Amino acid sequence: MLPLLLILPQLLVSLLFFFWPAAQAIYQSAYIPDPFGLKTQFVGWENFEFLFGDRYYLESFKTTAIFSILVTVLSMSIALWLAVMADRIIKGSGVYRTLLVWPYAVAPAVAGILWLFMFSPGIGLITWYLDQIGVDWNHSLNSGQATGLVVVASAWGRISYNFLFFLAGLQAVPRSVIEAAAIDGARYWRRFWTIVFPLLSPTTFFLLVVNVVYAFFETFGVIHMITAGGPQQATTTLVYKVYADGFVGQDLGSSAAQSVVLLLVVGLLTIIQFKFIERRVHY
Repeated sequence: MLPLLLILPQLLVSLLFFFWPAAQAIYQSAYIPDPFGLKTQFVGWENFEFLFGDRYYLESFKTTAIFSILVTVLSMSIALWLAVMADRIIKGSGVYRTLLVWPYAVAPAVAGILWLFMFSPGIGLITWYLDQIGVDWNHSLNSGQATGLVVVASAWGRISYNFLFFLAGLQAVPRSVIEAAAIDGARYWRRFWTIVFPLLSPTTFFLLVVNVVYAFFETFGVIHMITAGGPQQATTTLVYKVYADGFVGQDLGSSAAQSVVLLLVVGLLTIIQFKFIERRVHY
């Protein structure tokens, strides 16, 4: 009984904050509430049929795919480069590492506000510099600029998290292996790509899974603060459309169906990653 008692708090948390809401979403996806929320009508699969016949919902799949890939690649590549640079620093390394970790303490919604102020068409500092070189910046009207801004803001908030794990992974690489390659005449970047990076594959795989989940769910605050899904739903991802239809549009049946689809998509992506990508991981 002792092991069960020790894991009971975590089981209760998972039950209350994951399994129970997921069960409620599945239940509500089969119903349509009336406009006043007084009663519901069972409709079966009609909510799902409506979703996959909705052009805007199908476009949100494409938006989410592009957004997730860009955020994951950008945040992981920059974090790896920073970790490699920080690992080579001898004097003042603690100061550099502390400064690089600080952005992780900023909440996504706060990060969205910071980037919104910097790129505000009217008062933004970076917008003013862009105007000086002839770039007309207005992410409220330009869908490409809006997408780029939310991608950069979302990736910026994740770089510090990835940096911590990459730096820990680099410090765990045996120095004897690197020194042996150096004695054999291998230059630094050749040693990195042929020895260090393959030994980082468990860390890279873990961060890949975590960052994909982050891009799907935890970037809601950034998108909501900067663009609110616009312009013309150009930055409306799957998770933001759940909010827009459920809390703004009050279509709880459709929103619940979208939640179920989103859960299945993320679960399927995670399974694919463990099934195919993990084969290339060297533990």
